[in-house]
Parts: sequence; structure tokens; C-alpha cells
Amino acid sequence: MFPGFQRTRIATSGAEINLVVGGEGPPLLLLHGNPLMHVSWHKVAPRLAQDYTVVAPDLRGYGDSSKPEGGPDHAAYSFRAMAEDQVEVMAALGFSYFRVAGHDRGGRVGHRLALDHPDCVEKLAVLDIVPTHHLLTHISKGWAAESYHWFFMAQAAPFPERLLGADLEYYIRYKLAKKGVGLGPFTEEAMAEYIRCCTPENIHAVCEDYRATLTIDFELDAADYGKRFVECPLLVLWGENSHVGRHFAPLEAWQEWARDVTGVSLASGHYPAEQCPEETYAALNRFLRV
Repeated sequence: MFPGFQRTRIATSGAEINLVVGGEGPPLLLLHGNPLMHVSWHKVAPRLAQDYTVVAPDLRGYGDSSKPEGGPDHAAYSFRAMAEDQVEVMAALGFSYFRVAGHDRGGRVGHRLALDHPDCVEKLAVLDIVPTHHLLTHISKGWAAESYHWFFMAQAAPFPERLLGADLEYYIRYKLAKKGVGLGPFTEEAMAEYIRCCTPENIHAVCEDYRATLTIDFELDAADYGKRFVECPLLVLWGENSHVGRHFAPLEAWQEWARDVTGVSLASGHYPAEQCPEETYAALNRFLRV
């Protein structure tokens, strides 16, 4: 799915990160969301690699990256810890200044990366999210009905892990089949990888990710709100038929956190890089190449 890319692993101070690297040109870091892995970029990354050195990792806890224990406060799965992984990965590859595009959880990692490491991020694109702080302080009935997993997976271990572990393939297929879209965006090859990587260890890590979101991540964002901003140009892309597009005003939400914000909706649900890859590629390329 990534012709011409090389697969490697890089040890960071907190995890071992699985990734693929390909192409030539300015460095571009692509970060996936939940419940995915780097494979979610397979329809877009080869095109981007014509103009950029594309780095597509599995976040810690996901795919084939390591799955460290979260700790008593779940800090090992905070967006701050995940962002630090990516700074160390890029440094190991020789890149201290790079562009970032992140979908879903990867966008939240990118947001924290831009706040904590502004000297590293040249441009940031976020796909189908609003800022974590905005989301958790503007919860609507419609969004909550579609996003049950935020609060279910954040329950104390091992409650969600045991229930989800009863039928992992059923869970991953249900999770990916978003409202009004289904599983159509996903190729057989990609779906096989998502099923392969949906293991008990992965489920525990993802639950730790959501536990961190409702605790340490929210606390960090609340402390930064109105005080720290994304200093680089920010592109916001969202699916017009996603839970984000239906229940939020993404541009207005991101203007609370960044001064240079542009964006556009895509003819997509929650997974634009797989449902409308040409449109996603075009929007990213226009933003990244300027």
C-alpha cells in the first residue's frame, strides 16, 4: 500500500514507534486517528511523496508501535507524550522543522505538538476534529449520541477492555462503519490491517488514550486556553457528513486556538483520506506547498 516507502522502527524516550518513510522534499509528518494506524494514509501518502519526504508512523498504542503502560494518571497516553514521540522520531530522521497533517487523534497530537514545540512545526493541518477543550465544553445531544466511545472507553479498567474484547473484529467493523457511510471507504487490504492490529493490548492502549483525554489532556488544554496559540498556519478540513460537520462549526472552534486559520469541508464522512482521497490530497497539497 506504500510503494517505494521503507518501513522502520525508532525508539523514543517512551515508546518504540513503527513507521514508513518515502519520497523526497520537505519533511511531512502524517498522523492517523483511532481506531486506525499509518495505513489510513495509503491512498494519499504516495501522491504526497512526489513532493515531500513523507513520514507516517503508528502512534504509541496503535498499529505495530509499542504499547507502554499508561501509568496511574494515564500520562503515557496524553497527547503531550504522543507529541514528544513524534518530535523524537523526526529528529532521529534528521528533521527538526516539518509540516504536520493529523486526522482524528492524530490531529489532537498535532495540536499539542504545535503548542509544546512551536519551533518544530512549519504548518499544521487537522482533519475532522475540533479542539479537545472546545469539544468537551460544547457537548451536544447529537454529538454525544454518535461519539459514545469517548466516555465508554474512558471508564476505569478493565470494564471497557473486557466488553470490547469479547469480539474484536465485530467491534472494529462497527466502529469504522460511520453513520450514513458504512465501510465503503476502506479497501480490503486496509481493513485487514485494522482487524489484525485490533488486539487486547491495542484496546487497552486506546482506552488509556481516552482516559488521558478526559483528565490530563483536558487539564492541559484548560490551562492553555486563551494563553497559548498555534503560531503556524493552520488548515482545518472536515467531512460535511461527519459528526464534526453535523454538530460543530470547525473554523470558528479553531479560531479560538490559532490566528492564521483556513479551512473547507470535504464531501466525506469522518475518514476523508480514505473516502475522498483525491479531494483530500488536493486540499492538503494546496496548503502545504505555499
